[in-house]
Amino acid sequence: MNSRLPPKPDFDSLEAVASQSAAQRTQKLALIGNLIFSWSNNESMFIYILMLLLETDFNSAAIIFVTLNTTRARLDLIRRLAKAKLGDPEAIKKIDRLIERFNRCTRVRNEFNHCIYDVNERGEITHTNVLRIVESKKEFKLVTVKEFDEKRMKEISNTVKRLKNINRDIWAFLPVLEAAMADRPGRRVGAEG
Repeated sequence: MNSRLPPKPDFDSLEAVASQSAAQRTQKLALIGNLIFSWSNNESMFIYILMLLLETDFNSAAIIFVTLNTTRARLDLIRRLAKAKLGDPEAIKKIDRLIERFNRCTRVRNEFNHCIYDVNERGEITHTNVLRIVESKKEFKLVTVKEFDEKRMKEISNTVKRLKNINRDIWAFLPVLEAAMADRPGRRVGAEG
C-alpha cells in the first residue's frame, strides 16, 4: 500500500547526533523564542490602549481583549474605538501607525509560529514549511518551503528590534492617549470617579 505520509524520522539516529548540532538548534530556537516573547508582550500592550479608549480598568479591558479570539479582531476593535471616541486626529493616526508596524511584525511571527520545521540527519534545523494559503486563478498552494539560513535569522533579529521599538513607542504614547481621552469633546463627566 502506498502511503501519503512522509517517512518516519530515524529518531535513534537523530538522538545519537543531536548533541553535535545542539548549538545550532539553540541559536535558532532562542531567536524564535525572542520573537514570540517580544511579539506577545507587544500584543498585550494594546490592552492598555483598549483600557484608555473604553475608560475602564485593566481587568475589564483584558477580559474584552482575550474574549476576542484573534489579534486582528482585537486590533480592529481598538482602531474602531479610536475613530469613534478620539477627537484628536493625530492620536488616531498614531494608533493606526502602531497597529500597522505591529502587523508587519506579526507576519514574521506567524511564519515561525505556524510552520513545520525540517531537521536534517545531523539534527540541524534547515527549513521551514510555512503553512499559508496562497491562491491564484491558476494555483492553490498551502505550504511554502523556505531555507532557515543566516538571512532568515537576520530577519528574525531585525523583527525583534522593531518589536522592541514598538514597545517603547507604545509606552511613550499611553500618556498622550490618556490626555487625549481626557481632553476630548463630549467626555463623560465623572467617568473617572
